[in-house]
Amino acid sequence: FTTYSDNQTRVLIQVFEGERPMTRDNNLLGKFELTGIHPAPGGVPQIEVTFDINANRILKVSAVDKNSGLKNKITITNDKDRLSKEKIENLVKEALRYKAEDEGQREKLTVKNSLESF
Repeated sequence: FTTYSDNQTRVLIQVFEGERPMTRDNNLLGKFELTGIHPAPGGVPQIEVTFDINANRILKVSAVDKNSGLKNKITITNDKDRLSKEKIENLVKEALRYKAEDEGQREKLTVKNSLESF
């Protein structure tokens, strides 16, 4: 993970569950910020994001700025804002149904991002 803009000193880590490539089509489980990143050109900072899920379906997400050692984390339990098994199955079916449309959207974003970084 890295920054998008030059001199960006914070990043927002958002955790989603779902099968679609666009976050808007998935379920937000939680989010947190990693702040205090040293100003640098966009894409230079190296932020390691780690996901750890245990047998009780508790998800721990942590982020570490590899340059400064700054850390932050979030714990997501399976009782809050989680999708039911039936809802997950429906989302998988929906992902298959919209696969071609999602690929087209992904290609457009790839071209847009390439042009912006040119």
